[in-house]
Amino acid sequence: MHVIDDEADVCEALKVLLHTAGMEARTYASAEEFLAEVRLSTPLCLLVDVRLPGMSGLDLVRQLQQGPVRPVVVMITGHGDVPLAVKAMRAGALHFLEKPFEPAELLQTLEEAHQRVSEMAAEEATFAAIEASYRSLTPREQEVMALLAEGMPTKLLATKLGISTRTAEHHRAAVLKKMGARTVSHLARMSMSLQSRNTLIRS
Repeated sequence: MHVIDDEADVCEALKVLLHTAGMEARTYASAEEFLAEVRLSTPLCLLVDVRLPGMSGLDLVRQLQQGPVRPVVVMITGHGDVPLAVKAMRAGALHFLEKPFEPAELLQTLEEAHQRVSEMAAEEATFAAIEASYRSLTPREQEVMALLAEGMPTKLLATKLGISTRTAEHHRAAVLKKMGARTVSHLARMSMSLQSRNTLIRS
């Protein structure tokens, strides 16, 4: 758990509370300090104050949501109102809590956030396996996969690539095996996952 709040006493109280609940926490006094110290390579859970010196909590969340690895964020504030909560949720926050909050409510919210992080980590592992399998394909097999994912029948695929039907069937079998796909539909879902991730990275 990463706590970003410019009030030192709040950070210390949260560290103690989270420690008693079995959660380790690192604290930062600003968004800039967090960005300088933390490498965003895996899904993370953040507890972020909306109002921070320098970059605001909302601006931090907006920036992080543009990256390939999006953290799960719970936002906190001592100046909460409905418009601010709406902005936080639109920025990508999972929850929005007003200070002072009940410890039980906070811990329940953070448990939900950690569950989401676990789900995201599992999704990342699945995608990494798909990406590694895709890279093991030859250029021709990657062409075949793209056409199969579009729903193209083997005979038409063979004609399009200028190869025999038998060769196309051989490539089809090789692609399914290397990708670990049970069916062409399964392969198409893998292809969509790769395209979606690549689009996100380019944007």
